[in-house]
Amino acid sequence: MNRRDAIGRVALIMGGTMIGAEFLLSGCKPGGPATMTTLFDQDHIAFLDEVADTILPDTPSSPGAKAAKVGDFMTVMVRDCYETPDQDIFLKGFGKIDDAANKKFSKKFMDLDATQKLALLTDLDKEQQEYSKTKKPKDPNHYFRMMKELTLLGYFTSEVGCTKALRYVPVPGRFDGCIPYKKGDKAWALS
Repeated sequence: MNRRDAIGRVALIMGGTMIGAEFLLSGCKPGGPATMTTLFDQDHIAFLDEVADTILPDTPSSPGAKAAKVGDFMTVMVRDCYETPDQDIFLKGFGKIDDAANKKFSKKFMDLDATQKLALLTDLDKEQQEYSKTKKPKDPNHYFRMMKELTLLGYFTSEVGCTKALRYVPVPGRFDGCIPYKKGDKAWALS
């Protein structure tokens, strides 16, 4: 066999391998935005951002949950980490919040002003606390508790939450197990 035939055969083998690999791997590509929209759409994300921003609003010293894009975080967590029954409960929570808003203010949640949103979510938080007190292990989770927990997790693990709401040191020094705390000090971010 001469060199020209060898190069031709190697090229054929490599070309065939690449085409075959693309064919085999085409089913292994991660689902992008199309997968996300099967469970959530942009209106859901905006709704969750409003819920989260009502729970953790902007303050003079730190931005709120909407700045940390907590709505996007919640959709990813629910889609990727929650079991189907909890996903269903979470999704039904959108309607339940709107129903509660209609009942209390004769408006949808997104049409309420900031004071009304806070009053509504405060009532829902009291409802979920009462539910949690009597909840048995086999009972379903409460939709608002899931939303509230994901808001806190999403915010305080985001760059905005870690660097603006908490004290953040990118390269920590030595460990001090007991340091003085003054009322009003920010908590430390874990990196």
